[in-house]
Amino acid sequence: MLGKALAISLTASVTLLIVLLQTTTPATIGPLGILLIFVLMYVSVLCVLTFLLFGVTGVIAKVSASMTLKRPFQQLSLRRAYYFASVIALAPVILVGMQSVGEVSFYDVLLIVVFIVISCVYISKRSA
Repeated sequence: MLGKALAISLTASVTLLIVLLQTTTPATIGPLGILLIFVLMYVSVLCVLTFLLFGVTGVIAKVSASMTLKRPFQQLSLRRAYYFASVIALAPVILVGMQSVGEVSFYDVLLIVVFIVISCVYISKRSA
């Protein structure tokens, strides 16, 4: 069910994002429109990252199962991949938002990376 909802959300958000970016300008769309663009961008990246994490961990699990490991790697469930992707997908949106207000320095990127790492550690501990 989650996979279908993510696929529908991805299709709708990418379609709306393309339509908005082709038909409007930042001056004509207003602040709510710009917020909508950031939300659509987040949903698009979230859905793509969820499927990407789910697929990559599946490939890694199959490769590690063929090797002689004591404890082979297990594939993330779609729900757990969604949890991790929901945090990681926020990074590009934050970077684009920061770039639109001013310039992004190395220190800013480092702070975002620290935030993402701490959030992923928290998710891995809570959802285990």
